[in-house]
Amino acid sequence: MPMLLIKGVYGVVGSQPDGDTVHFTADEPSEWDLVGGGLGRAVEHNAAGRATLRLDAVDALETHYGANRVHQPLPFAHAARDELLSWLGFTDVQHRPDETVTGTTPDTVPGFVLTRGADVHGRCIALAGRGTPPGTGGREIDVDATVLRTTVNHHLLTTGLAYPTFYRSLFTSLRTEMSTAATEARDAGRGLWPSDVTTTGAKITGLSTLTDDAVLLPKLFRRLVDYLQLGPTVPLACFPAFLAGVGDRFSILSTGERCVGLHHVVEATNGQTVRMTHPPEDLLFADT
Repeated sequence: MPMLLIKGVYGVVGSQPDGDTVHFTADEPSEWDLVGGGLGRAVEHNAAGRATLRLDAVDALETHYGANRVHQPLPFAHAARDELLSWLGFTDVQHRPDETVTGTTPDTVPGFVLTRGADVHGRCIALAGRGTPPGTGGREIDVDATVLRTTVNHHLLTTGLAYPTFYRSLFTSLRTEMSTAATEARDAGRGLWPSDVTTTGAKITGLSTLTDDAVLLPKLFRRLVDYLQLGPTVPLACFPAFLAGVGDRFSILSTGERCVGLHHVVEATNGQTVRMTHPPEDLLFADT
């Protein structure tokens, strides 16, 4: 899979990184202008070349979602964030209560990103590596499973601290490798997997269930939060209808079925229990 390689440094002071987003400053800011062939969108960055990365193919538990900054169970959300920063090379990371980083050792660490595009928010969708890059900055390189295994994306799935969440822009060979890493972590009981209730079901009694108890695929969490914020009297039995209206577009890999709306793979039973009928790695979402 050809991907653009950009060299630079990671720096997180003054930002609020979580388990799948982090700031990166390109050595050559003009190289951000080369991104966009995959999704046709520009990477937003400042004059110094600082941009936000959204890690490709992984989704970590939320530390601050939406205007109300709703979080998922923080032990796993923070574990993913801390593992990301530690793997990149940061130590002694200091935070304010609002998740803002106030200091790290060192201030920045060298690394590289491999990318084919940006998301609707202008974040670079990337595989993120550390240290010496496997090629020349500003040029495309072929990314195979061997290169993929050197990225933090793969590492987070291997440790079981993030969910696999796949989009169509990721080549099949890389998706297969990521799926294998996630499945092995789940089978070995690593990270969040022993607590995961995405497919077994979570009894939702209120927002506190999502913030304090239920370890769920973050995409499902975000949809549930948006639904619950419609009002306290809205019955959970109507959640599938809400999902139909949101209209997430995806395919079910095991069946080849193309779907519009997560209601095709989400059940709300007994008025309170929500679960997905397919594991996360069996879903392939349209790029957004």
